Amino acid sequence: MFVDGAWQDPAGLGVDEVEDPATGRVIATTPKGTRAHAEEALAAARAAQVAWAKVPAVERGRAVQALADAVRTEGELLARIVVAEQGKPIGQARGEIGATETFLRYAAEWSRRIEGEILPSDSPQEEVWIRRLPHGVVAGLTAWNYPSALATRKMGPALVAGNAFVLKAHEFTPLSGLALAALGERIGLPKGLVNVVTGDGRNVGAALVEGADMTTMTGSTRAGREIYATGARGIKNLRLELGGKAPFIVMEDADLERAVDAAVAARFTNCGQICTCNERMYLHEAIADEFLARFVEKAKALSIGPGIEDPDLGPKVSGGEVEKVEAMTAASIEAGAEVLLRGGPLREGRYEHGHFMSPTVLEVRSNDVPVMKDEVFGPVVAAKRVGSYEEALGLANDSAYGLSAYVWSANLRRVFQAAEDLHFGEIYCNRTNGELVQGFHTGWGLSGLGGEDGKWGFDGYLRKKTMYVNWA
Repeated sequence: MFVDGAWQDPAGLGVDEVEDPATGRVIATTPKGTRAHAEEALAAARAAQVAWAKVPAVERGRAVQALADAVRTEGELLARIVVAEQGKPIGQARGEIGATETFLRYAAEWSRRIEGEILPSDSPQEEVWIRRLPHGVVAGLTAWNYPSALATRKMGPALVAGNAFVLKAHEFTPLSGLALAALGERIGLPKGLVNVVTGDGRNVGAALVEGADMTTMTGSTRAGREIYATGARGIKNLRLELGGKAPFIVMEDADLERAVDAAVAARFTNCGQICTCNERMYLHEAIADEFLARFVEKAKALSIGPGIEDPDLGPKVSGGEVEKVEAMTAASIEAGAEVLLRGGPLREGRYEHGHFMSPTVLEVRSNDVPVMKDEVFGPVVAAKRVGSYEEALGLANDSAYGLSAYVWSANLRRVFQAAEDLHFGEIYCNRTNGELVQGFHTGWGLSGLGGEDGKWGFDGYLRKKTMYVNWA
């Protein structure tokens, strides 16, 4: 762990094993942290934050830019760490490290934009001042699918806003967060400003939520519910980016070639382990046959292998994740889903010890089968035919999740209708997934609350103080 500017290896706690998803080999161990370690990190952060908040914002921005410079310098090493612990193809891992750097640089640009307001009062010789100030200590809890980028997506704006930061990376993928701590140490970030603790959510994570002034978390809806309950006891400021079940709507006037390519990329990038993935497809009956034929052909052609070989699909992150996806697939087929392409776990030859899956494509007649209702987070997708745009919108909204959605149509009226009628925080029109730092990544319903990125995301790392100033 990295706490109060020092590396710690607490004895006697036991360890979490970090596994290479491509081989099943244990490549590292990290300490099983306790509540005491989380509380120590919070105390160190609180002590550091008092001085950090007094540093001019532009200087805080320069420090975050320096961290971005270090990420660029060590980009290849960081990408290989991502491949080793998470499994994604090296090309996609390099893209993640590019995003890691971009999140930091974009946050640093806000150092001269922390604006307050001066409002006229109802009384003479008086003004109303609204200031924007840091929360204090921010806890960041990150998922395993993008272990480096998710850390700096939270860390960058937190630091520029004047907060201190405590990161708890997922037990599957702690090495990327620890590598970022090492870079922070190298560039001379103040002692205690950035801390990284390891361990599980029910001990370390819960203690961080209870003790931090603000918690920002990316992860499952199940974990989000637990954090929400924990935070409620202390009326904590929470930002939760949770699961998704993105509908992918394709109408009869869509550019079919582009739509198919986008659907394949949005489903199978990172082996389908992205919260904004294409999770369920609604295809107009006029183009459904051609779309599915092309989609299945492209899915069959995807290469599968260890991430370091840069295939199209790397492994799933763990054996448990493979079993979860396969069980959901089997239950959907038993419930009546038609198999267009049957993939599944690969357990022979070069795949014997890893967590590999080949793509599965299903067609369903009902919106109620598991693959249409529950987040898959793997290389399995189902399609349903629709007779109209209105039917597609209704089926798309028939979900407790509300993170991302896709619409493919050349009809601008339909695009505007989607903006009004789709109950999702983020909609991709005539493009594949991949949000931008200047946007706002936010979910509705079971997909969470708050959000990241852009001016609205940065604003969440600040709180407001109102002063009534009378000089009469």
